Amino acid sequence: MTSVRDNKAKSRFELDIDGNIAFANYRATPLAVIITHTETPAALRGRGIGSELVKGALELIRGEGRKVAAGCSFVADYLRDHPENRDIMA
Repeated sequence: MTSVRDNKAKSRFELDIDGNIAFANYRATPLAVIITHTETPAALRGRGIGSELVKGALELIRGEGRKVAAGCSFVADYLRDHPENRDIMA
């Protein structure tokens, strides 16, 4: 099982799958972690990797006691489709 990690040096959450890295760039503010862009390599698309990445990122954000804001449409759609995350939405 792979897990999402917070690469603080690059301000992005990362998920390694089959030698490829899916990532979600973010900007941390005093109020929230704003996920600004998600990218899944072409070789990984269509397998739910983007959703796995966002889910893991939200777990990390929740674990730090932070809030999240969607800065890209993929994350906005994920949050809309997963109302169990409303407690950490900024």
